[in-house]
Amino acid sequence: MKARTAFLGLLTAGVVGTAAWLVFFSPVLGVRSIEIVGNLTVPSERIKQQAGVPDLHPLATVNLADVETRVLGIRQLAKAKVDRIWPGTLKIEVVEREPVAAIPAGGKVAIVDKQGVVIEVKSAAPPMLPVLKVDNPAVGDPAMMAALQVIQAVPDVLAPKVREVRAGTAEGVTLLLSDGRTVIWGGADRPKEKARILTSLLKREKATVYDVSSPDVVTLK
Repeated sequence: MKARTAFLGLLTAGVVGTAAWLVFFSPVLGVRSIEIVGNLTVPSERIKQQAGVPDLHPLATVNLADVETRVLGIRQLAKAKVDRIWPGTLKIEVVEREPVAAIPAGGKVAIVDKQGVVIEVKSAAPPMLPVLKVDNPAVGDPAMMAALQVIQAVPDVLAPKVREVRAGTAEGVTLLLSDGRTVIWGGADRPKEKARILTSLLKREKATVYDVSSPDVVTLK
């Protein structure tokens, strides 16, 4: 009886050991494919290379947090989430940063997202992005962050016409339109009201300067 119990114990231990080996050490349940989801401009191959997970590496031992950190080393990406899909797929879901403005810098332009993070550097500003001019183009600078908030608040029908955005202070954001008109927006406060009033004024009032910095007292010149 004791011998039988011992045999069953050894058999169970062997099965568990074999299963553990298959899961944690062997290539049988290794990474055979990497699925990339959510990328529009960043090539999937670049993300796979940045992930740094070798073929057939045991899926169970992939450090998901480390892979996410490495993938986010690609500055065009704002978020990354990594999951295991058994038996052999590593899924990487990403969110790309959306360019909102171009900042002149040393003869080139830095393309930034809504948080002021530089996505890439180009020789010229893309035609659909407004040029942002601030004294201190740095993440966290009050004037720059206010200007970026204003850019996000500009109505969709007006956004393509915004050629340049200037901000000397956080309360002094000005928009220069492609048709020569100027919009004094002011601070980033009350964005919906300013957007609604400005949209209406541009349709029915002819002027060269539209001051909506105080929605309660709008002035035209």
